[in-house]
Amino acid sequence: MSTVDILSRPQLPPDRREAYGSDSNQFVELRLPRGKGPYPVLLNLHGGYWRAKYDLAHAGHLCEALRAAGIATFNAEYRRVGDQGGGWPGTFADVRSAYRYVRQEAARFQLDRKRLVVMGHSAGGQLALCLAAHETSLRRVMALAGVVDLRKAFALHLSHDAVVEFLGGTPEAVPEHYREADPMELKIPQARQWLIHGTDDDTVPVEFSRNYVEQKKSSESVQLIEITRCGHFELIDPGSAAFKQVTAAVLSALG
Repeated sequence: MSTVDILSRPQLPPDRREAYGSDSNQFVELRLPRGKGPYPVLLNLHGGYWRAKYDLAHAGHLCEALRAAGIATFNAEYRRVGDQGGGWPGTFADVRSAYRYVRQEAARFQLDRKRLVVMGHSAGGQLALCLAAHETSLRRVMALAGVVDLRKAFALHLSHDAVVEFLGGTPEAVPEHYREADPMELKIPQARQWLIHGTDDDTVPVEFSRNYVEQKKSSESVQLIEITRCGHFELIDPGSAAFKQVTAAVLSALG
């Protein structure tokens, strides 16, 4: 079975689904570890180039694996391009609401709010870093193969101009959207940031993370973890060797 099959592989069901808004796409899937809390907690933001074609189901595998490692996981769904209200800024508004929901419900689910990390894969990496820029209470954030430079994504026409669909236009047409959403243009002074990227990624080139860290390292707490002979989807596949490094990074961040 190839790693890309993670997108269609059936997931184990979550413990429960909790709505953080009234739209059918505004919910989180919750998985709690065995034993007594308070638990360290991870909010996961799935990828899919912000498009409605891709939902959160494929990320259930990594959430299940991290739950087994002792972490309470919240796998967030959100409105995407193609959904009513999806795209910028609706997608990001949902991510902020999901984050605030997890913090607000910490006591009910025995969560340790001081040990919380937000992690996103691919387009979810952009959302995670953008969240850290706009929510100053967020102190730990991770981007796996993140689309962390939206102007570069536009220049390379990644996934048939997915960033144009997401932000509603080109950098020339909607410059304010790029200023608000592009991690390369945002300041994240309060949060520790981990960028994890495979050197063989042909979906989001590793240079995205390399350039991001190079630009930010003098003013922000950023760390790059490169994984050799690793592509785009190995980072979210618990059956891959690369996922062991992802798990170790998450546990270290929450440590």
